[in-house]
Amino acid sequence: MPVGGGVILENADYVVTQPSKGKYKAFSKICTHQGCPVASVSNGVIHCDCHGSEYSIEDGSVKSPPAPKALAAAKTTVFEGKVYVET
Repeated sequence: MPVGGGVILENADYVVTQPSKGKYKAFSKICTHQGCPVASVSNGVIHCDCHGSEYSIEDGSVKSPPAPKALAAAKTTVFEGKVYVET
């Protein structure tokens, strides 16, 4: 995944981001506004298309409402070149 971007996992409830080279973060992929799954990650922001909420790829904080709170964070581990989300 590109630095400043991320991947929304199809078969899991997370979005994984890479805010800076080699640093990975994971967050719930469910928007805190009305429970829609987030739609995309680009330019340092996680986007929800339902009502326009945006979140930081660094800490999941709200960058653009109407989301009332940050996305829940999960711990990540990198092992043998793969990123794992600890649930």
